[in-house]
Amino acid sequence: MIAAKANDIFQKAISDYKVLNRVEQPFINPIDHNKDPLGHLFYRKCWIDTVQWAYEDIIRDPNIDPKKALDLKRKIDASNQDRTDTVEYIDGYFLKQFESIQPRKEATINSESPAWALDRLSILALKIYHMELETLREDASENHKLACQKKLNVLLEQRVDLSQAIDELISDISSGNKFMKVYKQMKMYNDEELNPILRKLKS
Repeated sequence: MIAAKANDIFQKAISDYKVLNRVEQPFINPIDHNKDPLGHLFYRKCWIDTVQWAYEDIIRDPNIDPKKALDLKRKIDASNQDRTDTVEYIDGYFLKQFESIQPRKEATINSESPAWALDRLSILALKIYHMELETLREDASENHKLACQKKLNVLLEQRVDLSQAIDELISDISSGNKFMKVYKQMKMYNDEELNPILRKLKS
C-alpha cells in the first residue's frame, strides 16, 4: 500500500538526517529515481520537511542575530517552494499512473490530491518523531512526559487514520470512483513578475 511505503521512507529520511542533525549537511537520496521514482520523491519530500523543521526551531530563538534570521527566512521561503514543487512532482506521478482510468459517471473529486495528503503524512512523521523524544527526556518532569505521551498517542492514531484515507483515495481513483484533478499552487511571493516588491527591484 502507498501509505505504508511512504511512512517507511519518511521514517528513514528522518533517521538519516538525525545522524548528523545539521541543516547544512549535504542531501543524498539513497533511493534510485529510475528504479523507484515514487520512493525517490517521498524521501526527498521528507528530507525537505525535516530540514525546514530545524530551520523553524532555530529562527524562534529570541536572541538570534537579525542577519542570521533574515538569511534563515530566505532559506525557509526557498524550502517552502521546494516542498511545493516536490508535492506537485508526486501528483504528476499519480496523474501519469491514472491517465488511462476512465472515471465513472458518478465519480466525485476529493478535497485534496493524493500528494497533498501525503504531504500531511510527512509532517505527521516529524511530529511523531519529536513528540516521542519529549516522552523520553531525562531532564523533563513526569507531568511533561505524561502530557507528551497523550499527544503522541493521538498523533499515532492520526497516522493510522490518515494512512487509511490515503490508501482509500488512491484505490477509489484507480477504480474510477473518484477522479484526480490537480491545481498548481501558483505561489506569488517568489515570482519576480507577481510580487510587486521583487518587480520593483527588477526594474
